Amino acid sequence: MKRAIILSSLLALSACMLPPVLQPPPPPPGPAAAIPAGARVFTVYFGWNRSLIGPSGMAVLQQVAAVYRAGGVASVRVTGHTDTSGSAGYNQRLSERRAKNVAAALAGMGIPAQAIAVAGVGENDLAVPTANGVREPHNRRVTVVE
Repeated sequence: MKRAIILSSLLALSACMLPPVLQPPPPPPGPAAAIPAGARVFTVYFGWNRSLIGPSGMAVLQQVAAVYRAGGVASVRVTGHTDTSGSAGYNQRLSERRAKNVAAALAGMGIPAQAIAVAGVGENDLAVPTANGVREPHNRRVTVVE
């Protein structure tokens, strides 16, 4: 009887000494949704670590709004991107801020908010492939697909 108690105690203690089971990190967001045939794609570029839209970006968004008002477009997809110069978490949040700012500007130009899908993909789906930590102006963008 004592042997059984000792044995089960040793088994319980050894189970406590096993390393914890680590969960794998979540997979990165998948690639951006495919662009439908015949869709128009507009790109707004941003300065490093910036999410405010500059004058050239506003000019692009005015073109987007004009195309939408001309008809034939049911929805607008806005996707924010970053380069790889910050941490993945920071870049994800920055890409979302960029996309939200573009969506708000488009709503202010007459595109109904419910017609705008907004997403940020961080440093995934780079326009110009780079190593981690590289400041690449072409990757700091928001794409608008109509």
